Amino acid sequence: QVQLVESGGGLVQAGDSLRLSCAASGRSFSNYGMGWFRQAPGKEREFVAALRWTDNRIRYADSVKGRFTISSDNAKNMVYLQMNSLKPEDTAVYYCGLRTRPWLLAFFQSDYWGQGTQVTVSS
Repeated sequence: QVQLVESGGGLVQAGDSLRLSCAASGRSFSNYGMGWFRQAPGKEREFVAALRWTDNRIRYADSVKGRFTISSDNAKNMVYLQMNSLKPEDTAVYYCGLRTRPWLLAFFQSDYWGQGTQVTVSS
């Protein structure tokens, strides 16, 4: 079993920055990569960014390219999301995900999820 704990959410104004963190823990699990998704009120959960542990390749959603940066500390099983130039449409609950199996860069699907952290961007 894997536990994921997100932190760093909050209320900011448009144009501000936030940094989300996610720590993975558990007994004897394989980590093939971690990523972030978000879910706004009334909308489906959508992919934001993911980083593949095996080769450090990264994929971003088009809506966040150039503004968000995903990074990791593989030794600590942690992933971060630096969010710059935030917009009101970035308002959502952000979820951390972890993949315990190999995956294609074009398609990241989590095997485990965190509880989420709220990000609210006011205009």
